[in-house]
Amino acid sequence: MRIAIYTLGCKVNQVETQAMERELLRRGHTLADFDGPADAYIVNTCTVTAVSDKKCRNLIRRARKNGEAVVAVCGCYAQTDPAAVSALGVDLVSGSAGRMDFLNRLEELLRQRTGQVVAVDEALKRRQFERLPAGGASGRTRAMLKVEDGCANFCSYCIIPYARGPVRSLPLDEAVGESKRLGLEGYREIVLTGIEISSWGRDLRTGETPIDLMEAVCAASPGCRIRLGSLEPRTITEDFCARVARLPNLCPHFHLSLQSGCDATLKRMNRKYDTARFLESVELLRGHFDRPAITTDLIVGFPGESEAEFAQTLAFLQRCAFSAMHIFPYSRRPGTPAASMPDQVPNAVKEARTKEAMALAAGMEGRYLEQWKQVEVLFEEEKDGLWWGHTTRYCRVGVRNTDNLHNQLRQVEITGVEGSALLGRLASEVKP
Repeated sequence: MRIAIYTLGCKVNQVETQAMERELLRRGHTLADFDGPADAYIVNTCTVTAVSDKKCRNLIRRARKNGEAVVAVCGCYAQTDPAAVSALGVDLVSGSAGRMDFLNRLEELLRQRTGQVVAVDEALKRRQFERLPAGGASGRTRAMLKVEDGCANFCSYCIIPYARGPVRSLPLDEAVGESKRLGLEGYREIVLTGIEISSWGRDLRTGETPIDLMEAVCAASPGCRIRLGSLEPRTITEDFCARVARLPNLCPHFHLSLQSGCDATLKRMNRKYDTARFLESVELLRGHFDRPAITTDLIVGFPGESEAEFAQTLAFLQRCAFSAMHIFPYSRRPGTPAASMPDQVPNAVKEARTKEAMALAAGMEGRYLEQWKQVEVLFEEEKDGLWWGHTTRYCRVGVRNTDNLHNQLRQVEITGVEGSALLGRLASEVKP
C-alpha cells in the first residue's frame, strides 16, 4: 500500500515518524508524497500552541479530500483533543504513544473498513518507555536517537506534560546498542533527543545521569559525531563540563532553553532557574570549550511582560551572545495556566518585540559566523549546485562542487557569510 506521512512539531515527532517509515517499509508498504495519491495519509500532530492545533486541522482536512483513502492521525494534538480530531472525519485517531499498535490498526483499516477507531490512552499514567527503531528510511547522514520521553516541569505556558506524560528513559545499554547499530549503518552523526533529556535516567533509579549516557554513547560510536538535544541549565555543572570536554566526538553545540531573560517573567513561566543560573551555565561552557555554539529559545510577549521586562531580556541576550536563536511570539494555549493570566500582551506589541529580538539575534549570529576561517563539514544534500552540510557547532556551510559529497566529512575554507550560512570551498585536506 502507498502511505503518505506529514509531520508537524519537534524533533521527537520527527524521530517517531522516521520509526514509522522504517517499519512501514519493513512491512512491505511504499512511502508516498503527501500531496500525491496514496491509500492512506498519516498526520503526526503537534499541540505546543493554538497555532499548531490550527495547522493540524488544516492538514487533516487536506488529507480528507483524497477520496476513499484512510486518514489516520496520531501525535500530541490527537492526544490532548481526540474529540476535535474525530469530528474532522478521521478514520483512525491515536495519541502520542503506541506507534506500532497505531500501524497495526491502520493496516487493519486498509484491509477492511470497520468504522472510525479512536485509541487514545491516558498520558499521565504512562510508565514505560516506548522502544522504536532509530534512523530514517534511507539516505540520511544524521540519525536522531530518542532516549527520553515525557516531562515533569509543568511550565505555565506548556501543554506537553499532559500530551506526553511523565519522564521515561531508554536504558543505558539499549542506547549504547542503538548507537552502535547506527554507526554500522553508515550514519556519521547521532543526535540524542527527547522531550526533556536533562531528566534522562530519573525514572530508571540506577543513579545514572545524562553525562553517563553521553560518555557511553560517545564510546560506543567513536566514528560518529554525537550531538545533544535541548538541555536545561541545571544540567550544566563544573563536573558535567569537565567530563563532556574529554569526549572527542561530542559536538560543542549546546542548546539551552531560556524562554525569557527577565527573572520576573521566568517566575510567571514556572521555569526552574533564574538568569544568574542560566548565565553561570553559559560561562561554564565557554570556560571548557573553544567557541562553543550556544543556542536557545525565546518566548516574546508572555502575559504580563512589560516594556521594562522586555528590555531586561534584550540586555540579557547580549550578555549571553548566543550563536543562534529560535524566537516565538507567545501563543495562548488553552488548557495551560498562562492562557488565563491577566495582562495578555496585544498581538501588535508581540510582533514588534519579536522583530526587535530577531534583529538582535541576527547580529549575534553574524558575529559568531564571521570568526570561522576553516571548518570541518559533514555534507548532507545538494541544492541548486551547492552542497550543504553542518559543522560540529551546527553552522550551515555551502560549497559549489560537482562531485557527490553526500555523507562525507571535508575541510572547507570559508570565503564569506550569507545570511545565516557560511560559504566556502573545499580545502586540500580530506578526511575519509
